[in-house]
Parts: sequence; C-alpha cells; structure tokens
Amino acid sequence: MISYAPLWETMEKRGATTYTLQCKGGISSSTIRRLKANESVSTNTLDALCKILDCTLADIVTYLPDKE
Repeated sequence: MISYAPLWETMEKRGATTYTLQCKGGISSSTIRRLKANESVSTNTLDALCKILDCTLADIVTYLPDKE
C-alpha cells in the first residue's frame, strides 16, 4: 500500500497547508481528499507536490507492504 503520511510531515516542516497546495500548485480539494485517504493520484500530482514543497518523492510517499 502507498501511504502519503510523509507528505503531511513534510508539509508541517515547511509550514505548508492544504491551502498552500491549492493556491501554489493548483492541487484540487478532491485530490487532497484522495491523498488524505491514501488513494491513488497521478504522477503529475506527485510531481507538482515535489515542486511546491521543494522535496523528493521519498519526502511525500512511502510503501507499506500489505498485511496478509
């Protein structure tokens, strides 16, 4: 499973809010909802998040193995 938990930590470190993502990067409220629910988003969205937050993909996404 992909988790966006690092995204929220990175945002906090940089003083960014979801409003920042919407205003600076054009990230829609529905995409933010998908991120909060750890649902899939496009690679374009991931690219935009990295640009907005000046970070790498590892700063916003982590992989968690499924529990079997």
